Amino acid sequence: MDLHKRPAQEPPLSTAELRASDADRDRIADLLRDALAEGRLTAEEHSERVEGVLAAKTVGELDVFVRDLPAGQARKAGPAYVPPVSSVPNRPTPGAIPIDPDDRLIAVFSASMRKGRWRAGRRIHAYAIFGSVEIDLSEALFEHRQVMIKAISVFGSVEIRVPENVSLRGSGGGILGSFEVDALDSVETDAPVVYVDGLAVLGSIEARPKRGKVIADLLGRVTDHVSRKVDDHLRKHLDR
Repeated sequence: MDLHKRPAQEPPLSTAELRASDADRDRIADLLRDALAEGRLTAEEHSERVEGVLAAKTVGELDVFVRDLPAGQARKAGPAYVPPVSSVPNRPTPGAIPIDPDDRLIAVFSASMRKGRWRAGRRIHAYAIFGSVEIDLSEALFEHRQVMIKAISVFGSVEIRVPENVSLRGSGGGILGSFEVDALDSVETDAPVVYVDGLAVLGSIEARPKRGKVIADLLGRVTDHVSRKVDDHLRKHLDR
């Protein structure tokens, strides 16, 4: 006979009961900021909700503030997907990226921007000298599986945004400046990878996914482009 009483096991906490982290609050604040920009919230509503987010103690309390927004419904669609350990390398495949850039963006005491529907080359150089450069790939056409962005910022800023269904890697640093790349792993193993390599001197370089922006049929576009190149090569060979 066991005379020692075993304490009853408490059921595990649900996700909503977990204590919220600063990162959790930042994510909800980003969603509210996007909703304000889209006109879904008034400035007063946005201010009230942000105050509530800062005071929230649990994940469940945070979800209340985005429950009536499209982003909040997406969060409730199912359990969060935990991706496997990524197989995306931190550096491009040797020989995959040319030495010379396909595109250059230079801002010296000025601003340079590339956004909307444009074709992303394999190598892009960005220089911000007392200026600002914005590279928005959220609607760009990816014709290559690996894209390298080389960024230099001196008393300036380089801002890079990518769609959520590509992978993102970064390698660089700052000298009295900031270099920040939010690593991203696509659920599609063959999706393009954007590599950001740079140096910020008394400036900033920032790369992160643009929330809510994805490229439909991403792999199909890349594959179609590769197929067209192969077909063109064969056609030229047969015409000889």
